[in-house]
Amino acid sequence: MRVLTVGEQPLSIEDVVSVARGECQVALPETSEWRELIQKGADFLDQLLEEEGVIYGVTTGYGDSCLVEVPLHQVNELPLHLSRFHGCGLGENLDVITARAVVVTRLCSLARGYSGVSIALLERLVWLLNENVIPVIPSEGSVGASGDLTPLSYIAGTLVGERDVYVDGNIVPVAQLYAEKGLQPLTLRPKEGLALMNGTAVMTAIACLNYKKAEQIALASTLITALNVLALEGNPSHFDEVLFAQKPHPGQQQIAKQLRDWLNSEVQTAHQSPRLQDRYSLRCAPHIIGVFEDSKVWLRQFIENELNSSNDNPLIDPVGMRVLHGGHFYGGHIAQAMDSLKIMIANIADLMDRQIAQLVDHKMNHGLPRNLTGATAERLPLNHGFKAVQIGVSAWTAEALKNTLAASIFSRSTECHNQDKVSMGTIAARDASRVITLTQQVIAALCCASVQAIHLKGLTTQLSPTLQAFMQWTLQSFAFVEEDRPLQTELQQIVDRLDQLELFNQPEFMG
Repeated sequence: MRVLTVGEQPLSIEDVVSVARGECQVALPETSEWRELIQKGADFLDQLLEEEGVIYGVTTGYGDSCLVEVPLHQVNELPLHLSRFHGCGLGENLDVITARAVVVTRLCSLARGYSGVSIALLERLVWLLNENVIPVIPSEGSVGASGDLTPLSYIAGTLVGERDVYVDGNIVPVAQLYAEKGLQPLTLRPKEGLALMNGTAVMTAIACLNYKKAEQIALASTLITALNVLALEGNPSHFDEVLFAQKPHPGQQQIAKQLRDWLNSEVQTAHQSPRLQDRYSLRCAPHIIGVFEDSKVWLRQFIENELNSSNDNPLIDPVGMRVLHGGHFYGGHIAQAMDSLKIMIANIADLMDRQIAQLVDHKMNHGLPRNLTGATAERLPLNHGFKAVQIGVSAWTAEALKNTLAASIFSRSTECHNQDKVSMGTIAARDASRVITLTQQVIAALCCASVQAIHLKGLTTQLSPTLQAFMQWTLQSFAFVEEDRPLQTELQQIVDRLDQLELFNQPEFMG
């Protein structure tokens, strides 16, 4: 298994996703330079304590309690109290993949060397990932500044031998696991509780996963659009190269090129509608999917810059030997990225909703059977094909659109008005996850409906190799509908495969 070294080189979104999905292990750098940098930060904190220096979160209380002095004999207890009083998260727990993404994201930040933590703490985080002992993290309770304090307290709690962890698909007390393995819980050094909890790891980890799923949604929706252009006897000239050269958005042009390439067959002219211009949900598909495709540059920049930042407070400068008080825990960039992403993806859901509306409506589907039913003439009165699936798509799309209200504008003054302007970045990321799930459901329905339409039109053997491969990918979970049957299991299986990023494993679709 590939080993990802965390600490000296920046991580990518793909690195986080790979660790989250258990596709690689992690390690810390072995260079003396890196280890010396980490040790210098920890030693500098010890020196300040010996000199009775005032350090926020080390010799003071937290947040608005920063004016409360903590006696030196109680300094070592303070991190434990921080982890405990933040143990008030509620809501659904993050799944194992997301929680793994959170752990590696926090490791990435702390291993940069500006948080004053010990190598022992970093090594324990590595152990958690490589042994797949993953903190159970409630999803709700963060306002995104001062970082993801409450959800990240569940990592700190795990390290000190409190809270629960996922192990082999079960939830067990971490204290029980440590006892079984003969491991001692960590005693957090001064500032290590704050370093673990005061940052943007939860929102950033979710953002990494959302980005990759959004990429796959864009790919799937383009493949589906190509099938629907054929099934609806559309006009492939809407994606003409010269036409798109006149509107120079590179991502939009890329979507149009994919459609040109995948529609490259005799079917284009043999089955073209007499309608001069297709409805917008076919003709303007590159303009809709292309908004995300063009935004990938800045979305990746925002997410990866946050991922590779030191985002707790205060920072400990191991080179200049200074304590730097600031606000890097503020998740504004992730909030903006996720608020924007969920709008782009919901728009793709809406595009797919309009396409299935054309497919099932005999008034506009250019000769396809009503509701895409595959029933014989004798059985036609009984069968309703994709009628309910189209209603489901409408419901999922409506809910996705409802969830696009920007979370970042709902800042709340909290914590005695110390945190008087907060990012809501974690809520924005969770909203985006929900929109993505709903859109995956829409995509699953469109995979089946589009393949059904192509089959009904008798075009299966006339597709380009890429579209044939996409049909076969769908048919691994779906069979043509002749007599009505429940489709829930087939739809959910495709949703699950989309969630596992299966399309990215098919080289035919990635050209």
